[in-house]
Amino acid sequence: MADLNIDKIMSRIKSGEIRIPGFQRSYVWEPQQAALLMDSIYKGYPFGSILLWRTGTVLNSEKNLGGFSLPDPEKDYPIDYVLDGQQRITSLFATFQNGIAGDDEDPEVWLPIYYDFDAKEDAQDPQFVALPHDKVLDGRHFPLKTFFHPVNFSRSAQSLPEDRYEEIVTVQQKFVAADIPVQTFESEDRTSVAIVFERVNRLGVELNMFQLLTAWTWSEDFDLQDKFEALSEEFSEFGFADIGADNDLMLRCTAAVLVNDPAPTALIDANGADVRARFDIVHNALRLSVDFLRSNLHIHHLRFLPYPSLLVPLASYFAERQNQPLTDADRKVLLRWFWRTSLSHRYSGNPMRNIRTDSEQARNLRLGKPSTLDQTVFDIDDSFFLANSFRQANVASKCLILMLVGQHPRSFISATPVDLNVVLSEPNRREFHHCFPQAYLLNGGIEGDRSRINALANIAFITRADNRTILDKAPSVYRDLMPAGDISQITAPALLPDELFADDWSGFLTARASLLTELARKLMAQP
Repeated sequence: MADLNIDKIMSRIKSGEIRIPGFQRSYVWEPQQAALLMDSIYKGYPFGSILLWRTGTVLNSEKNLGGFSLPDPEKDYPIDYVLDGQQRITSLFATFQNGIAGDDEDPEVWLPIYYDFDAKEDAQDPQFVALPHDKVLDGRHFPLKTFFHPVNFSRSAQSLPEDRYEEIVTVQQKFVAADIPVQTFESEDRTSVAIVFERVNRLGVELNMFQLLTAWTWSEDFDLQDKFEALSEEFSEFGFADIGADNDLMLRCTAAVLVNDPAPTALIDANGADVRARFDIVHNALRLSVDFLRSNLHIHHLRFLPYPSLLVPLASYFAERQNQPLTDADRKVLLRWFWRTSLSHRYSGNPMRNIRTDSEQARNLRLGKPSTLDQTVFDIDDSFFLANSFRQANVASKCLILMLVGQHPRSFISATPVDLNVVLSEPNRREFHHCFPQAYLLNGGIEGDRSRINALANIAFITRADNRTILDKAPSVYRDLMPAGDISQITAPALLPDELFADDWSGFLTARASLLTELARKLMAQP
């Protein structure tokens, strides 16, 4: 850790040595926050340090320092990019510098900082204020921008009474003598820079790998953020707009496709030109992955995917041989993998190792190499459907929904097929309800354990209209509202056992959990 005085920091900014990387957020401090920083420096309070990354690599994307356009470096090396402390260093420069024209005065963005002679001198109240020009009072407010410009300072101070002249000279000298803690991190290893940057910003507004990669892959005709937004717009037609909006997911897919490693940090050392040149492969891989999910699993919205990260191995698979059709053998392997991974909760917790393994094995499958993609060992039992409660956002519930979707459910009342394109394109639609109505159970319709009212085994595709008709009726009662005679076309795809319409609550739960388990095992086997 070394210290730099304010004048030295401003000199290095003016010479182009200290710069703001494009992955930094913009200047967001309000003017009064900058005034508080000056007050802290004056009173000797801790105010944080500045972390610089020294490198010989000029980034493709840089930001202005607040409202100031920075000059080009006077020499090629070193360049110090601000990793932490941008708000502080920008406030210092904007307050004291006189050599670079900035944006026009804007009270919401920046105002000049003044020392207030009339402010009470105590530990809490600030003695510095940010003011527009028309609020400045001669003799009371002294401009800090003169502190490092001797001629201007002298002119402004000479008109003051003797006591205030001595006071402002003392204030000025505190800033001239003030040292700003500066730590310089010197490295050409972008992965290390990314880790440092993320760690130091965890307590502030989150800045992540996405901004880093946007800066390092940027060119006049390629902006990673624009590419992701374009994908979001394209896939919105199919209910997958959230793909492009989830930067972390997109980075994992991009990394898996381009460098065979789904960790976003793996992209750090990738050549920016190569990323730009091959991004169409990423685009096509995601398009084919979405098509697979829609065609084979009836997933019409990203929120119905048990794990968004399931897209990563799929993208790895479809990144290869993109002009060749999906074979039936490969389709079955992918489906086995999908169901085994989802039902086993294999991507819960910290799943990166499993995602990385699956991405590699998916690519091997596509290339005709030996692959263990679908070889995860997992056996499901009835407890999965009895112990897990239905909440549309959790993995187990999404698995149940997709299991039932694949059986092509029908309306309980009319027996007409449920329009899955409509139901599954709107994740907030309430089309999943209790076979034994909740109101019926809570009102004492049955004896025994009511703790499993919301168990997966008691949930089926029941349209909102049907549910309003069923209300709080016992199953044996609402059976009379269903078509007469054989209703197997309704009960079979919904996996409803006979115990339902016998109002046998305990028997129903046991029997339906068994039917659901049988289906789950079949899906994981995919003969």
